[in-house]
Amino acid sequence: MTATDHRPAKASSGERVADWFDGRLGVYALGRRYLRKVFPDHWSFLLGEICLYSFVVLILTGVYLTLFFHPSMNEVTYHGGYVPLNGIRMSEAYASTLHISFDVRGGLLVRQLHHWAALVFLAAMLTHMMRHFFTGSFRRPREVNWVFGWSLLLLGLFEGLFGYSLPDDLLSGTGLRFVDGAILSVPVVGTYLSFFLFGGEFPGHDIVARFYSLHVLLIPGIMAALVVVHLILVVYHKHTQFAGPGKSERNVVGTPFLPVYLAKAGGFFFLVFGVLALISAVATINPVWSYGPYRADQVSTGAQPDWYLGFAEGLVRVMPGWEITVAGHTLVLGVLIPIVVFPLLLVAIGVYPFVESWVTGDRREHHLLDRPRNRPVRTSIGAAWISLYLILLAGGGNDIVATRFHLSINTVTWAVRISVFVVPAVVFVVTRRICLGLQLRDRELVAHGRATGVVKRLPHGEYVEVHRPLGPAELHTLTEHEHRDSSDHRDLQTADPQPALGGARVPARHEEPQP
Repeated sequence: MTATDHRPAKASSGERVADWFDGRLGVYALGRRYLRKVFPDHWSFLLGEICLYSFVVLILTGVYLTLFFHPSMNEVTYHGGYVPLNGIRMSEAYASTLHISFDVRGGLLVRQLHHWAALVFLAAMLTHMMRHFFTGSFRRPREVNWVFGWSLLLLGLFEGLFGYSLPDDLLSGTGLRFVDGAILSVPVVGTYLSFFLFGGEFPGHDIVARFYSLHVLLIPGIMAALVVVHLILVVYHKHTQFAGPGKSERNVVGTPFLPVYLAKAGGFFFLVFGVLALISAVATINPVWSYGPYRADQVSTGAQPDWYLGFAEGLVRVMPGWEITVAGHTLVLGVLIPIVVFPLLLVAIGVYPFVESWVTGDRREHHLLDRPRNRPVRTSIGAAWISLYLILLAGGGNDIVATRFHLSINTVTWAVRISVFVVPAVVFVVTRRICLGLQLRDRELVAHGRATGVVKRLPHGEYVEVHRPLGPAELHTLTEHEHRDSSDHRDLQTADPQPALGGARVPARHEEPQP
């Protein structure tokens, strides 16, 4: 044996780089703390990932589109790949949109991918928030994170409106005329707001450039910052989880971030990207060449906004055309009332966690999710809100509904007006009764077990159906909320995390304590 045999092996280049970063950033300590972070397993948690991945697709495709889009309302004569519009006067914004669609390699696919990703992004955000709402994950300590998510949804609505308006086609111009009418209905200052926004009398010459700056710079920057803060708070507060054996308010049970969750999340990103690309390749959306350039003296037939703003137009369409005069000013209530109700419907979502905490007096921390049936009032409120949204969405397309089903548009409008007040109330009552019925069914299962379909004759001649007792896991799931509700805050902090029913604890794969 020589002296060289006792020398330590030379570190690899990767180890030296890691050591260099650790000496300056402490990456080893961060890695030990966060790379083994536990993520619960449930399909509903993928909704948040769909939001994130759709947002990434929006950023990537948006960057590509900015290379070819010209946000200008200067008039030019079109000479491009779409022959039917050759020789037509139009804005540079509309001409560049046609150029992207017909002359840029892959431009139409990227433009449609951007639009479809926006629709999926907003749909996933709304569904993601409803999942949090119905399961009660917005409760302390996550109220602030709920507000950040709600802010992302609100910004996403306006971001979609601005992006929808950029091509300066006849359909988007009709939508901007709707926006201008809503602004003009604001008492006293409506005309000033319209002149300020459009840079003069509608449609002005600056609105596309202004919306472009908001669409590609200001709002995406705010949204990106909110996404980062939202994810940081998710890591800080730990994940919520559904009740089950081995799961308590003081731990998180699931799979570690590295390598399991990272591999699953990476694969799911490409799956979302691939599905969006497939939809964009086979389903045409917003064919601006069919509408033609915007002209203030024309209106596109069957003009409806994208689904996420359809309920706002529905509010205006079903509202009677009331007008009153106050102090010499005409108030157009047919438009003013809807633009007041529109933000109120959204604000109701944002403030709900604080309202529920105030009404119920619940100040405890919650890390276990509720089954919707066990919170019948909250579930009924959510179902009623969704029913109201769907009714107004149908009202936003009352002309399409009337022509498709060969009905009078007045009949459709009055049906929507009545439904706005009747249907949410009915949905609330029915949903509450369903939740209470499901609770009774759960209690019966706990008390008597699950029916087997086997009929047995007793010694005295009576026939009964044999029931199979529930297992420990099912018993825990069905009864855990009763034990939570019956304990106060002090008991909750010191309670034994083992299941109240069911005997031995089921071993967890990975477990992380709550902060």
